[in-house]
Amino acid sequence: MIKRYLFIVLACATVVPMMAQGGFHVEKEKNALGPELQTNDQVFFNPDAKTEDEYHFHIEYRLEGGYVQHWQHSKNTDSRLYLHGGRIGMTFDFMLPYRFSIQTGLLYTIAYGTTKQKWGVADEEESYAACNYMQHRVTEHWLAVPIRAYYNIKLWKKLNLFFYGGPQLMIGLYEEDNIKNNLPPIITQYLNNQDIPTGTYNRFKDELYPVNIQIGIGGGLEWDCYRLQAGYDFGLNNQIKHPVADQHLWEWSWFVSFAYKLPVK
Repeated sequence: MIKRYLFIVLACATVVPMMAQGGFHVEKEKNALGPELQTNDQVFFNPDAKTEDEYHFHIEYRLEGGYVQHWQHSKNTDSRLYLHGGRIGMTFDFMLPYRFSIQTGLLYTIAYGTTKQKWGVADEEESYAACNYMQHRVTEHWLAVPIRAYYNIKLWKKLNLFFYGGPQLMIGLYEEDNIKNNLPPIITQYLNNQDIPTGTYNRFKDELYPVNIQIGIGGGLEWDCYRLQAGYDFGLNNQIKHPVADQHLWEWSWFVSFAYKLPVK
């Protein structure tokens, strides 16, 4: 009987330390696995844990294309001309710290619009013939050189919201005014004597300055390599070369475009 008790005591003395030692290893393994099961990105769970990405200067190259509308309006007349078209080109973004960047580039714009200029011709009864008019069909060709300051706001993963502002230089290549003349011959002769065009001509040659300085604002969304943006540009200078009295002509424009960042490093 005594031998049986001694055997049980020895067995307990041997097994219990082994179980304790095994339990220690299990707990140790659990603690070792703990950090591996935790996510390294705490931004999603704790907004205060956001950290800025390490900054490296580089240039981003983008192809851009979209829709544009130009608006010519005068200060002292009610005449307005809306031109619709497209723009395409390439931009360069110089990346700066704190999510800022400076963009420049070269964009080609072509736009087309029509307007009807009515002429009132008094007859013996002092009435006016409404059928007398000249229809202007205008086609513009411009080169745009933007100088924009961009600011990006990270929304989620690769989705960014951005805003921009800055000047834009518009260089006129050619602006054709194709006039459909529906005036009486005597009126046409009078206009020709006054050097007023009644046929097709280039407006940049004698009538308008081929330079338009604009200031613009806009913004959009960026996902990975793709951008969808829109903006408005306000023309600052008078386009008329030889204004009469207080005659002014401004050209403003707005656009919506799609841009793709090229995989260039």
